[in-house]
Amino acid sequence: MDDRKIISLFFERSEQAIVELSAKYGAVYRKVAKNILNNTLDAEECVNDAYLGAWNTIPPNHPDQLFSYVCRIVRNLSIAKYHKNTALKRNSVYDTALDELEGCLASEKNVEEELSAKELSGLIDDFLDTLDQQNRVLFVRRYWYSDSIADIAMRMKLSDNNVSVRLSRIRGKLKKYLKKEGYEV
Repeated sequence: MDDRKIISLFFERSEQAIVELSAKYGAVYRKVAKNILNNTLDAEECVNDAYLGAWNTIPPNHPDQLFSYVCRIVRNLSIAKYHKNTALKRNSVYDTALDELEGCLASEKNVEEELSAKELSGLIDDFLDTLDQQNRVLFVRRYWYSDSIADIAMRMKLSDNNVSVRLSRIRGKLKKYLKKEGYEV
């Protein structure tokens, strides 16, 4: 079903909107949540909570990109659950992805002092525009969707080593780009 039709079902307050949303994008939402949480039950809970969040915010919101709108809700809920679940533990998949970016980004305290999160997000979006499509996909799959290196390699028909090297080079470019833009790394 077309996204516009799903959104109009939300506006009609039809429960069919959730059914259609789940049928169309549910597998991707579950994968994003599972990549972050590394737990199927917690991932399902976050996806279901995201559907409730979409139900409660559409209307009044009318998202231009339904997939991205709900995916952001799933991701935010998953990250919050991840932090709650792992206060003293480590989740190797998600922590590894975060550790990779650590060298490019300043600490959270410095980010708040130097740039708002929105400004940093804008800089990263601008940086992504400088990359070719394949490198942009690599970056987004790893650091937005939290896909493993092996999953990315299989999806893009590259070797694990090639993906790792390319991600390392992209992080280096990101670090240089942020420094050039006046962001302290």
